Formats: sequence, structure tokens, C-alpha cells
Amino acid sequence: MSLTMTSPADRLLPLLRRVTGDAKHDASAYSTLDVLWVLYDRVLDVAPDRLDDPERDRFLLSKGHGPAAYYAVLAAKGFIPEPWLDNLAGRDSRLGHHPDRTLVPGVEIGSGSLGHGLGLGVGVALGLRAQGLLRPRVVVLVGDGELDEGANHEAIAYAGATGLSSLTAVVVDNASATHGWPGGIASRFAVHGWRTATVDGRDHEALAAALRREQSGQPSTVIAEIRR
Repeated sequence: MSLTMTSPADRLLPLLRRVTGDAKHDASAYSTLDVLWVLYDRVLDVAPDRLDDPERDRFLLSKGHGPAAYYAVLAAKGFIPEPWLDNLAGRDSRLGHHPDRTLVPGVEIGSGSLGHGLGLGVGVALGLRAQGLLRPRVVVLVGDGELDEGANHEAIAYAGATGLSSLTAVVVDNASATHGWPGGIASRFAVHGWRTATVDGRDHEALAAALRREQSGQPSTVIAEIRR
């Protein structure tokens, strides 16, 4: 069942508050909450009963530190039981401080070591294209600080050069990057042939519009600015 609302607060915040024991990553969780909700509620073609469907969209959480918001969205959408949220990183829990694809239904990659998700997304998109699966989208959520890692520059350049139109990078920009980029984050992607959009990361309508854009033979990036 799809949950549609103007704000995720009524449904998601009570679920998010059940995930305790990782307070140092609360800011990371809250910065991704709106983007994750819009993706799962309005954009991604995924469902709990289609976990192995080759035609499903793939979502990769590269920003794997502090996955509480991700777990809350997965619970709200029926991928995992809500009581799992009450036992983060417990002895018998499937929910760790980093999401594990072998333990959590709906999770596509194990993540937490920052800077690797975009390269993995490029590989997934290439693999799908090699199999003739051209409809599924591959969406990777990264933090702006991850772009300090050189591997991301290689992934950005390669995806642009090969026209990976099924690939979308969503950059949660909370001004945490050390090095930055001349002209801003969007310019880093645009110079390599990516289509870009920069939106308010709390504005659900703007996020949905940017994320729903038709494929155009180019990879896409949406810079979701979080300033509040």
C-alpha cells in the first residue's frame, strides 16, 4: 500500500524515533529522510513482493552511516516489520549500524564505508544494460562529503562517457564536503555530461519533479540541498 502525504512526519517520525542507539548519526538520518521518502513513495518501481524481479528499480544507499531513516522508510513501506526498529544492532537483530543486503529485505548493497556507492551504481547500471534490461533505474544516494573520495570522480567521468542514462545520483548536500568544487557540486557532474538539477532537499514536490525526469541518454544527478 502506498502512503501518500504532504509531509512524512505523521508516519515516519514515530518510526524513526523507535530506532535508538546511534545518536551520533542522527543528523545523517534526518538529512536523508525526505529524499528517501519521496524516492520510495513517488519514484522507485520497487515493492516488498518483487524483491527479485529483474525489472525492479535498484536503490543503493551509499550514505550508509546512520541508516535509521532508511530503516524507517522500509518499515513504512512494508519491506521489514516495524518491530525490527526497536532492536538496532541487537544480538538477534537484522538491522545493523550499516545496512546489510543479506539480512534486510529490499537493501541492494551492504554499505557504510563511504565513497563506494556511486562506483557500485555504475557497475549495476552496466550489468543491467549488458543483460538488455533497459527499463530499470539505478538510483544512488550519496552524501556531499563522499565526493571528496577520488573513486567518485572516476565513476562520474565513466558514467558520463558511456551515457549511462539509467543511472541517477542523488547528492544530499549539507555542506559537509572538505574540498568542494569550482562552481558547486552540480558543475562537477555537468562537466562530464550529466544532466543536473539542484533543489531544496526538504521540498517534496521539487524532489519528485527532478527525480521523475525522463531519461535523455545521459546519467542524471539531483543535488538535494539541506540547509535546515
